[in-house]
Amino acid sequence: MVRLPLTPAEVERGQRLGALLRRARGERSMLGTALDAGVSPETLRKIESGRVATPAFSTIAAIADVLGLSLDAVWSEINRSDGGVELARSGRTAGERLAS
Repeated sequence: MVRLPLTPAEVERGQRLGALLRRARGERSMLGTALDAGVSPETLRKIESGRVATPAFSTIAAIADVLGLSLDAVWSEINRSDGGVELARSGRTAGERLAS
């Protein structure tokens, strides 16, 4: 089976997903987060870096659960075009969350 190349929009969405997960993970270790989610640390690293732009739904669901993110919020954030990242847990932007 031949996989079609990703569109620029898919690549950008994958980068936004990675940024969201990195921000939500905060100071938590990548290894601990990955193991708690049942994925390999390398998989989480690739998602966070945007190298895997279209990860499996079950993978994102597991990581989001560990990080306390709702899937609805993840979906809305990765589809935003303004680049703002708002975390579902607090209802505040990442910058507001870090400042408090």
